[in-house]
Amino acid sequence: MAITGAWAEALKGEFRKPYYAKLYRTVLHEYETEEVYPPSTDIFNAFAFTPLEKVKAVILGQDPYHERGQANGLCFSVHPGIRIPPSLVNIYKELHDDLGYEVPKSGDLTHWANEGVMLLITVLTVRAHIANSHKDIGWEEFTDAAIRVLADEDRPLVFILWGGQARKKKSMITNRKHLVIESAHPSPLSAYNGFFGSKPFSRCNAYLESQGIEPIDWQINS
Repeated sequence: MAITGAWAEALKGEFRKPYYAKLYRTVLHEYETEEVYPPSTDIFNAFAFTPLEKVKAVILGQDPYHERGQANGLCFSVHPGIRIPPSLVNIYKELHDDLGYEVPKSGDLTHWANEGVMLLITVLTVRAHIANSHKDIGWEEFTDAAIRVLADEDRPLVFILWGGQARKKKSMITNRKHLVIESAHPSPLSAYNGFFGSKPFSRCNAYLESQGIEPIDWQINS
């Protein structure tokens, strides 16, 4: 799936750079010779499901899930029917504690993407069973460009940064119209170090409403 619309226009300069040509060749070779996730048609789902002009909030993830059937191109999200991964279990627990919503039975976050939540993974592909295997092949430069596009939007956006890797991007977000919500990662290894109780969902909606923007419907119907 190609990037289209306002995202394509905003990122067109990246497609012409030498790093992107190398990235394209590398990823194409990986898909031809290795088992790689997500399916190639899902790589740019975050851009397809959440057009630039509809983005209200941004959640950053580091790396796609690397086991078969999980990754669907949206950070923390899995295909319907797939067992909900531990980090998403904790995200749902915080969603319940924060807003009182029923804990979803599906790990598919497409509804959030359609609501205006850009679920961007900073490295968009991964080799099967090997976490971070596509780190440093060029994806970070491309997704940093996407984050800069979002940061340069001259309208209120909410950036939700969970964990050290995501929080490193905070320095890119300088427009005072934007709200940054940061905490520990929802992973079981760190969720009790500040993720639980951080209330990102209600804080996000409160800020959007304070700016006259319709809040996000975070409820995922099972």
